[in-house]
Amino acid sequence: MSLHSRHNSVESKFALLGDAARSADDLVPAVTRPSRSRRVLLAACASLGLSSVIALATFSLWSTRTARDERQQPALVARPTQEVEFNAAQYLMGPPADSFRDNLRPDLKYITSWVAAGWTNDVMTYTNLIYLAIITRRIPIIGVFTPSHVGSDVPPIPFGEVFDVPRLSAEIGLPVLEWHQVKDPDSDVIDPVGCWNIWQTMRPSEVTAHYSRVPHLNNLDISYTKVPYSVKLPNTGSNDLHVSYWSLASLGFPEGYQQNVDQQAHSASPKLGLELLPDEQMMCFDFLYYASALNTYEYEHDYSPAWNAVAAHMYWEPKLQALADSYLRKTFGVNERDDVPPYIALHIRRADFAVWCQLPVEQCFPPLSAYAQAVQDIKDELFETRGLTIEHVIVTSDERDAGWWEDIAALGWSFPDHSQTSALYGKWYPVLIDAVIQSGGVGFVGTWKSTMSTLARRRSETWHDGVSRTVAFPA
Repeated sequence: MSLHSRHNSVESKFALLGDAARSADDLVPAVTRPSRSRRVLLAACASLGLSSVIALATFSLWSTRTARDERQQPALVARPTQEVEFNAAQYLMGPPADSFRDNLRPDLKYITSWVAAGWTNDVMTYTNLIYLAIITRRIPIIGVFTPSHVGSDVPPIPFGEVFDVPRLSAEIGLPVLEWHQVKDPDSDVIDPVGCWNIWQTMRPSEVTAHYSRVPHLNNLDISYTKVPYSVKLPNTGSNDLHVSYWSLASLGFPEGYQQNVDQQAHSASPKLGLELLPDEQMMCFDFLYYASALNTYEYEHDYSPAWNAVAAHMYWEPKLQALADSYLRKTFGVNERDDVPPYIALHIRRADFAVWCQLPVEQCFPPLSAYAQAVQDIKDELFETRGLTIEHVIVTSDERDAGWWEDIAALGWSFPDHSQTSALYGKWYPVLIDAVIQSGGVGFVGTWKSTMSTLARRRSETWHDGVSRTVAFPA
């Protein structure tokens, strides 16, 4: 079996909400009106049913697992009885339109947001958006990744060139759309829209909403309304920026919307000068990176609902996966027709972390001996628990010093050859190939405080039952 075959333990489809939507009509509210006596009976049943669902969901999320459940995945998602395939055309009026509004089905609701925080953080931000779509029963519309860590001269890359969107939609039971499917990227039409502004509420010193290139790429003219301060994640410090998923979600329902929309100031849109209320059909936020359920930086925790309900199902786009596999085979000296052998991947982040160092750089970073010990610990655990003897260790890093890479080779470890990657495939691809390599190991060693390491560790553990270690910085 190929190392990159599907991992069935996470193939579940719809978070916290029961059965997956089977078609666009499953997301449309019912409009039949029963008789008064039936309405009373139905209301009572609905109230009892809703209370039961909430109680069961709360119990499954908050209770500790019993001994009988110890070997099972946490009950964060529900598996449907059949595979679901989604066709984007079902959830739009037609092909990409000059104005996005002309392409929204009037009987459906949508949600979108923007990114501008570095590629891995942007992955987390779009994941948070999709999770909000799930709990608000809306259709997420995802933008491009912008090259904040790649170079300003590099064009954006679509979400669907990085992740397998059809598989994601099928596994979470919700269609995931991209902006280029909704609005023609070459359209000159300016679309005014009202959105919610999280950034200024959480950072009152800011004079505008959080900036992103994505709205400009889609020719959107946004009038922002500040979210209420009550969206702040409870039990966090006064300067902390984290916000609650469910507090944000409440703004997407009639009661929460009406209670808050008139209490906050609305800014004029920059192009047309319009002051608009937040759009009720196209719910939108300026910046969702800091959205969480219970704790700050929640992707560090195995219970993370956004990880379990969404990101665990964000597999790599097949051509990207195949490209990374070819790099692995070449690095390991494996025939192109053979499966990629089991390996341990390392992500040693150094270059951009050096700006925080107030000492000689090598006194700030963990020594290679710390990573070597972590690798040996993983080898020992894999042998003891699974009978695996791991021969291949591959290192990814942003380090530029040739002498440091010579030290890596001296340890018997390998690394991908990116000398021609940018020229052959584009400047996005060194980091994308590295991310795929990191995710594919049966063992992973990461760097403390690196979100790229965090997601790589989660992918290895979830997709390959991987064993992981994180190397901390010296005290």
